[in-house]
Amino acid sequence: MTRPRRVLFVSSSGGHWIQLRRLRPAFEDWIRLYACTNPGYGSTTESEERFFAVPEASRWNKLRLVRQAGAVLWILLRTRPEVVVSTGASPGFFAMLFGRLLGRKTIWVDSIANMDELSLSGQQAGRFADLWLTQWAHLARPEGPKYFGSVV
Repeated sequence: MTRPRRVLFVSSSGGHWIQLRRLRPAFEDWIRLYACTNPGYGSTTESEERFFAVPEASRWNKLRLVRQAGAVLWILLRTRPEVVVSTGASPGFFAMLFGRLLGRKTIWVDSIANMDELSLSGQQAGRFADLWLTQWAHLARPEGPKYFGSVV
């Protein structure tokens, strides 16, 4: 008997979370796991979905970033997803980094709000993503990110 496939969705709160939730139908038959910086968002997931809160952090507080990175790594080790998906920001970067190091497939979808340039986290996370997407055609590059239409 094979184990059901698992996908871990990781994001910051706000628009990142909203866009991340819009990707859910692509993984309809998977076990869906979520990690976000807003613990209250756990109530917005379905009953069969698992939710994990990770510490809020920014590039201006290095200690919190270390705590956030540790939390994301722990979730990855504990849940063992086959695929890791993120729309940003810093928790998504760590999910891409650790997901890649652990041999998981990784997907980064840069935020639709970044229409003039890629997000800072997207610029950094893209090199760890197996599939790196942008929502804007003019931001696509041969080396990535790719544009396949507005996906969220």
